[in-house]
Amino acid sequence: MTASFQHPSVPFLIAALLIPLIRTDKYRWLLPIPALMALASVLTMPTGTHGVMHYLGQILTTGRVDTLSIVFAHVFAIQSVIGFIYALHLKDRAQHVAANLYVAGGFGCVFAGDYLTLFLFWELMSIASTMLIWLNRAPRSTAAGFRYFLFHTLSGLILLAGMLIRHQATGSFAFEAIIPASAQWYDYLILAGFCVNAAVVPLHAWLPDAYPRATITGAVFMSAYTTKTAVYVLLRGFSGFEVLAIGGTIMAIYGVCYATIENNARRILSYHIVSQVGYMVAGIGIASQLTLNGACAHAYAHIIYKGLLFMTTGALLYATGTAKLSELGGLVRRLPWVFVLYMVAAVSISGMPLFSGFVSKTMVIAGAAEAHRTWLALGLELASIGTFLSVGLKLPYFAFYAKPDDMTRQITPIPANMYVAMGLGAALCFIIGIQPQLLYSLLPFEADYVPYTPWHVLQISILLGFTGLGFSLMVGRLTPAAKQNLDFEFFYIWTGRIFLFFCQYPFAVVDAWWSEIYRKVGLGGLLERAKEANYCDQLVIDGILDGSALGVRGIGRHAASTVNGKLQDYIGGAVILAFGIGAAAMLFTLLR
Repeated sequence: MTASFQHPSVPFLIAALLIPLIRTDKYRWLLPIPALMALASVLTMPTGTHGVMHYLGQILTTGRVDTLSIVFAHVFAIQSVIGFIYALHLKDRAQHVAANLYVAGGFGCVFAGDYLTLFLFWELMSIASTMLIWLNRAPRSTAAGFRYFLFHTLSGLILLAGMLIRHQATGSFAFEAIIPASAQWYDYLILAGFCVNAAVVPLHAWLPDAYPRATITGAVFMSAYTTKTAVYVLLRGFSGFEVLAIGGTIMAIYGVCYATIENNARRILSYHIVSQVGYMVAGIGIASQLTLNGACAHAYAHIIYKGLLFMTTGALLYATGTAKLSELGGLVRRLPWVFVLYMVAAVSISGMPLFSGFVSKTMVIAGAAEAHRTWLALGLELASIGTFLSVGLKLPYFAFYAKPDDMTRQITPIPANMYVAMGLGAALCFIIGIQPQLLYSLLPFEADYVPYTPWHVLQISILLGFTGLGFSLMVGRLTPAAKQNLDFEFFYIWTGRIFLFFCQYPFAVVDAWWSEIYRKVGLGGLLERAKEANYCDQLVIDGILDGSALGVRGIGRHAASTVNGKLQDYIGGAVILAFGIGAAAMLFTLLR
């Protein structure tokens, strides 16, 4: 029996509709069911084109299934299962609705075969993820959510403009690969819209601004879907663009530099999303078979270990009420399993052998070197050092050590479901690391790669070893300060201030001048025209109309004076009128 295509978004959309209608809190135990249904759908769906609809003269394709969409849908489904298990304890229905809609949007983008379908699910993700920030119900979360929504509205508008202009030029909304040499300016508009969601520097500031302000469970979902959906659409449509190769390398270095100096644990991890997505974007730009596979593999591994990182730091926030390193420390004995599970994710993102990051990240670096992009390979290698320094050493040291145990600190017990979800994520990080063929078998391109060669293992071991030595010597200088560092928000803030300055001063002065000129010249002329119009109205219009009215009134008064009620006067008048008419008729006859 041939398997049929069941869109993975459907169970999540149904769940989003049903959650507000179910009165009992027992609905929370049903949360993983849509995710499990989506996973079953992905594992059994046939390749090909499905879900083709005709609407308003356009062809919409909701089910383009091939090896590229399958690998992203596969990890999306797995992470949705883990994410909803992590959120089982949560009683906020609105968060569960937003999370279901958000995941549905991610699946919709992955299987979209045209730009119209992609745009609809793209905007669903934008709205739902904004709600995951606002539902934290804090003033700073509200402000961050507005900024986040503005950025993603900008992304959607740029994408919409590009796809509409492209449709006007080509007559099609088909979402297909674009050859760099034949790209038109509207294709670059679409690329820019995708780059906003991919957090390509300098369009990235929304990410470290918003993710630390999201809800604890919301940040886990957001770390998995928005940027990786952008990576998918870049792989689908824009591989081989040189701007992505260079921009991705800049992202990788830039993200770790800012992560190294940050204080908030979730903000550190947010900058590492920028950095790790940089590896994927660079691989897409280099566009060899190996780097494209590396981008897919690293996206897969990143979703798992980044979700685990946000789950463990979320557990810290849940237990202590803060994610600031300057306020943490001395927690390793009180939260030992959180520490162990965090370190699994930390060594995974750092690319340590036996863990998932090693089998994916090295693929991109090796592909860059094989493509003779030496400077790009060196830049990506340098970013690996910064990753281990900030996530693998600095964050766990200052969060779990650095200070004596403070037994007076109030620790909120962490729900068991959160530990189960973190355990699943950690297990996957290790399984992928020791059995990379489980991941490589899903990759869409033909490219042989063996991660566990003596040189690869020796190289990463030397880099991580010297990084650890450097940290031990410089740990005093890396003590986090209780502040937040400004990023490109600096330019956004000053752009806004300059705009307000021009509105308040130069524009206001020009407006005052114009108002004075108008008052003296324009308004005076208008008054003169009004006087002329008034004179014409009084002399011509009123004269004619009023004169006619007065004449009619005079005739009426004269006629009324003849009415005296005497019959003999009326008969006499009638006789005189008859004689007059007859005389006039005779005179007219004689004249003829």
